[in-house]
Amino acid sequence: MSPINSDNLLNVGIEACLTASNIIMDAANQPRVTSHKGKTDLVTETDLLAEQVIKSTIRSEFSDHSIMAEESKKEITDSKYLWVIDPLDGTTNFVHNYPSYGISIGLYHDNMPLIGIVLEMPNVKLYTAVKGNGAYCEGAKIKPSATNYLKDSLLVTGFGYDHLDNWHRNMDLFKHFTDITQGVRRLGAASIDICHVACGNVDGYWEYDLKPWDMAAGMIIAKEAGCRVSDLSGIDAKLDGNNLLITNDLIHNEFIKESAPYLN
Repeated sequence: MSPINSDNLLNVGIEACLTASNIIMDAANQPRVTSHKGKTDLVTETDLLAEQVIKSTIRSEFSDHSIMAEESKKEITDSKYLWVIDPLDGTTNFVHNYPSYGISIGLYHDNMPLIGIVLEMPNVKLYTAVKGNGAYCEGAKIKPSATNYLKDSLLVTGFGYDHLDNWHRNMDLFKHFTDITQGVRRLGAASIDICHVACGNVDGYWEYDLKPWDMAAGMIIAKEAGCRVSDLSGIDAKLDGNNLLITNDLIHNEFIKESAPYLN
């Protein structure tokens, strides 16, 4: 079977994203019904409804494609296409009306990233990328910052829910980079953080213990924008990797050098 036209795939992904965003925005000012996946890891009815809509929209056009979504079981077929979905990235922010959350939809073909779609909410911005065609925000091409040195940079990070070795390691990194940069922010939605690096709002992002749906879309958007994407040791990042580093490329090697003493 020949590959599907990338524009068709992108348009279906955007349709799924925008349809789900209507559910999320309609619920934004309503009482939240929440449950816990862990002590502080929340899931709402809105997460579940948004995921259902995204999956049904994709299935209506590409019924044979595989799907990996945060709130449901992985649905694997013989297709070479895999959709990786976070229906509401930043659920805790959403629950508390903190304005940093979104939808993340990544598409892989033959185990390689093909398309990334991230919708930032509630101040709506649509980020998209198709492999080889650049990255865009609201239809305008984006690129990372031109900051050359860590001392002049603004960074962003995140912390996992489990306070194990990586959490403590990241706290050490947080302290160190707060001391040697212009600051480190922690906003609570990985896909949004990555897009902020891609469009130059911040200069770099790192995090431990991400799930595939946290980064599948953001990674290709960042790469297509011109960012460098690796793990904290400088090796190419993988969807099932332990950690992720994304920068404007100019500060990447310096970041790796500064972080090295804290990784063991």
